Amino acid sequence: MTTTTLFANARLIDPEQGSDTPGWLLIEDGVIKAIGAEAAMPKAEEVVDCDGKCLAPGIVDIGVKVCEPGERHKESYRSAGLAAAAGGVTTMVTRPDTSPAIDSPEALEFVARRANAAGPVRVLPMAALTKGREGREMTEIGFLLDAGAVAFTDCDHVVTNTKVLSRALTYARALGALVIAHPQEPGLSAGAAATSGKFASLRGLPAVSPMAERMGLDRDIALLEMTGAAYHADQITTARALPALERAKRNGLNITAGTSIHHLTLNELDVADYRTFFKVKPPLRSEDDRQAVIEAVRSGLIDVISSMHTPQDEESKRLPFEEAASGAVALETLLPAALRLYHSGDLDLPTLFRAMALNPARRLGLASGRLAVGAPADVLVFDPDKPFVMDRTTLHSKSKNTPFDGQRMQGRVLATYVAGTPVFEAR
Repeated sequence: MTTTTLFANARLIDPEQGSDTPGWLLIEDGVIKAIGAEAAMPKAEEVVDCDGKCLAPGIVDIGVKVCEPGERHKESYRSAGLAAAAGGVTTMVTRPDTSPAIDSPEALEFVARRANAAGPVRVLPMAALTKGREGREMTEIGFLLDAGAVAFTDCDHVVTNTKVLSRALTYARALGALVIAHPQEPGLSAGAAATSGKFASLRGLPAVSPMAERMGLDRDIALLEMTGAAYHADQITTARALPALERAKRNGLNITAGTSIHHLTLNELDVADYRTFFKVKPPLRSEDDRQAVIEAVRSGLIDVISSMHTPQDEESKRLPFEEAASGAVALETLLPAALRLYHSGDLDLPTLFRAMALNPARRLGLASGRLAVGAPADVLVFDPDKPFVMDRTTLHSKSKNTPFDGQRMQGRVLATYVAGTPVFEAR
């Protein structure tokens, strides 16, 4: 039976066209059927009056950690799915850094079944690049692709053996697989809790130079030149790394790059007096680095903005700063934090959704991430101006480790739809 839903009186945010215009959108049987201006709206079985609020493609979030198997007390597919829906994330691309790592077809099929059974949003799993994420022996990339892996990554475990990495990249290229890496020189960054500079020195924190990111990226780019593989840098966070990324793109390498919402909206000074909820990996950078990364997103040099959602329980965070676990939850705070950049005039809404929806979908070969006829009806309605104070106890995630707790924010998700079906509606 055909079902139609009309979103009327909407402010359409179209990252593909780079437009922000009033109009309407018609959904039929889970896909976008038509889009138009305010005049001559079609009839539909259900009408959603957006009341001038924004309608945008659902966020495609690359790099979400769900702690199944092994640490379900930190985050389950059920809790992560609810958090994603509440945050306007319609597709979670999940990381394999679980316990044990997702490095076999059997493990991948387990998490796929759990995700499909428990979560209201789409879940696309990534698999480990090497067995156990130990950097010694590559996984069965072909079998994992057949089992549904959308990309391969060892997450923050850098593969130090260049022969192993070059072989993995060669196999990935032959099979058409995407490799996602964490650009970092592991020797320099080992044990670091902050970025080197005056602040880290005054706080007495072990620090790492921004050059560690540049060195890691330079090495990976050299291997890309050798193998021709498809490569995505998960987080570029320093000005030092940007020229190398720009040269690699100019030279025609199959490379894209992302950054995290925390590195776009926070800097090293936010750590203040050892606030461990601000401890992330890589560590927060200087304000100059933050501004450089914002400009790289604006220009398109950095393609993707991700939450890098990393749940940690209270016992992992309520420790001295050096000993505390890295990471922050961000599925629900990704959009309101990104809207800080909109309200500050740094990035407009089409640019934000280009980086949060369109580009990640394109990189993974998905049809979503756009407002276009025939695209999946994965959309969200949000009010970019609605103010609120972040209360971490209200988050749907099992873990509550957000650096935005208690902060004034602006912008709330009003409703999220996956294949035209509402999966979240604000009360």
